[in-house]
Amino acid sequence: MRTRILLACVAMLGANAAAADDAALLLGVERYETLGRVARGADVAAGENGLAALGFRVTALPNGRAAPTQQALADWLANVPDAQRLVVVLSGRFVTTGPQSWFLTAEAATPTLFALGDAALPIDSLLRVLSTRQGGALLVLAPETQGASIDDWLREGIGTLNVPQGVSVLLGEPRNVAGFVADDLGQPGGDLLALARARGLTWQGGYVPQGSYTFMPTEVVETAATPDDAPKSAEDAAAEDALWQGALALDTLDAYRNYLARYPTGRYTDTAEETIAAIVAEPNRAARLIEEGLAMTGPQRRTIQQSLQLLGYDPRGVDGIFGGGTRTAIGAWQIANGIPQTGYIDAAQLTRLEAQTARKQAEVEAEAARQAQAAAVADQDFWRETGAKGDAPGLRAYLDRYPSGAYASVATTRLAEIDAEATRAAEAREATAWAGAEAAGTAAAFQDYLQVYPEGRFAADARSRIAALNAPETPPAPEAPAAENSEAAAAEAALNLNGLTTRVVEDRLAELQFDPGTVDGVIDDATRAAIRRYQAARDLPVTGYLNQQVLVRLLADTLMPAAGQ
Repeated sequence: MRTRILLACVAMLGANAAAADDAALLLGVERYETLGRVARGADVAAGENGLAALGFRVTALPNGRAAPTQQALADWLANVPDAQRLVVVLSGRFVTTGPQSWFLTAEAATPTLFALGDAALPIDSLLRVLSTRQGGALLVLAPETQGASIDDWLREGIGTLNVPQGVSVLLGEPRNVAGFVADDLGQPGGDLLALARARGLTWQGGYVPQGSYTFMPTEVVETAATPDDAPKSAEDAAAEDALWQGALALDTLDAYRNYLARYPTGRYTDTAEETIAAIVAEPNRAARLIEEGLAMTGPQRRTIQQSLQLLGYDPRGVDGIFGGGTRTAIGAWQIANGIPQTGYIDAAQLTRLEAQTARKQAEVEAEAARQAQAAAVADQDFWRETGAKGDAPGLRAYLDRYPSGAYASVATTRLAEIDAEATRAAEAREATAWAGAEAAGTAAAFQDYLQVYPEGRFAADARSRIAALNAPETPPAPEAPAAENSEAAAAEAALNLNGLTTRVVEDRLAELQFDPGTVDGVIDDATRAAIRRYQAARDLPVTGYLNQQVLVRLLADTLMPAAGQ
């Protein structure tokens, strides 16, 4: 588009008219939306007043995007036919193939050879316009970088320019060019060669002057204030405010660009530029704002996370907070559904997600019911083959496989009954064995019992009886004189022993292996003999009667060998 505009204007150019105004185009970009800032790139627009004072019609645009730059170019071209001198200053980012170079506007993205479009201004077309004023044309270029490769076809900066005869081209860094345009270029009758060299600018082909070179007029001319210079009326300020408020309400990239196109140096320019930078830095901002407009509550967000999890997209937690895990899960779901991946969800997507969740939930429930039915059939089949037969091995096999199965309670109850019955039978068999051993009354019989029941209920009694039966006969202890026996009998009578105490004494004598005979609570001859054996073994007076000393000693005594062992 810009190339066509420039070429159309060239056809209109003829001889310079007398007493014509000169024409200057000042384009500088500092705030690129995606390509990074260019320090002092837009400062070249500050040279507008100095050039206007020398009679130039100046078209200046800082941080211009495609449409405003196109308009500025058209405005400048409209002034070209009547101009004696032409000045073009471009400061910012350039790209080149080598033979061709382009100046990039503020909204240019990473350039590619066949997609430069309206965001790039061809330098060759500008040179063609400038060539119509041989000796009166100046092009000043200020590339931010030079030579860095972008891809196989493009690199940053300015390539080899085919400069027409009579056109002067200066090249310098944006900072130096900004100072040159603001302070030096507008000097009446200034030595352009010396001023450019002082700023570190270099000549690039075309007309290279020798010695001094006066390019600008020597006198300042009076010029009327341009509409841009004149103070803004209340209506103009109100119009700008209205446009700005509209941009804020829409809060979109196009809305802020539209404001800057209308007011490139307006009161809200800085804020608009900063907002555009923020929007461009957040590619999915529009999607985020749409999601925020849904005003979802914490429970609603948790429901979405649960849906994503159910559908196989892990949000890394169901907490109602949409963090990185949830954003990744939403993005994966969007890709799977052919939706542009943003990581944010809108109302239509939410409806789709809910429908998929309902369908998946139904599938899960149906599968769960099928599995439950299959499990119930398997449970029943296994019961028929094991527990239903009613024996302990079958019941245990069922409980091992299905500890919480449909028949677990029945199996547990039946197994407990079988175990209890087995225990009763075992106890009865042991009681019979013990009765037989007691009836035999021999050490061998008691030993046979222990062989079968080493830890049985009567094991301790069996061992005690064996020990007593195997003990050698103890000769009768000499009896005390009759008088002593009378005293001993009286001492025993004074103890007032009852049947329970006597039985305890007999138990104790039996435990100590002194064989008191039948433990029945009656002191008979066998009991007297056992008492005498105990007294003899403990070096006590042998009487066969109990007294306080013998009773205490007997109850507190530990197992010791019987007398004579």
